[in-house]
Amino acid sequence: MRKEYGCVLDLTQISAFAGLRPVGSGRGLIVRERIGLALATVMVRKGRTAALAAAVKEQFDIALPAGPHGSGSDSTSFLGTGPGRWLVTHDARTPGFVDSLSRKLEGLASVVDQSDAYGVLRLSGPSILEVLAKGVAIDLSAPAFPAGSVAATVVAHIGVTLWKVDETPTIHVAVARSYAGSFLHWLETSAAIYGMIME
Repeated sequence: MRKEYGCVLDLTQISAFAGLRPVGSGRGLIVRERIGLALATVMVRKGRTAALAAAVKEQFDIALPAGPHGSGSDSTSFLGTGPGRWLVTHDARTPGFVDSLSRKLEGLASVVDQSDAYGVLRLSGPSILEVLAKGVAIDLSAPAFPAGSVAATVVAHIGVTLWKVDETPTIHVAVARSYAGSFLHWLETSAAIYGMIME
């Protein structure tokens, strides 16, 4: 949240991709914005990895992933984005989730609220890999990027975090709000030949 003219502005309830619209006539790419997510970066304190993993298991019944992998569900996920670093997503049905997360991991990790910083899209459809291949410089096919994989990478020079939810495939992408318009322009252009619809 940020203060604007003396008021608290909750960006999690405001679309980061307000210009999102159908493109073309096909159904190659299916897009849904995930509005209302709570997001946090978790960075382990020195020498506390094992204790952090135990706390995450006890508090959330989630195995803390090692490396570029995700654990959890659409409700709450821990996504490995770098050494000793995770992006935590929560569907925000729990008020004050990030504050609660910070308290539960106190002394084990630093927790930074990112809820207002990112927009998140859920991508699926028969042409998803062809669309993403136009901007992502990594192999997103099932053998190279199976379900549960996470990548902190770039799409057309825009920093993103991708995570593969299932082998349909369904891929979520988190983009900084300040770059959401540029990412959306790239996505619409790349999907135009296949068609893009909103879910």
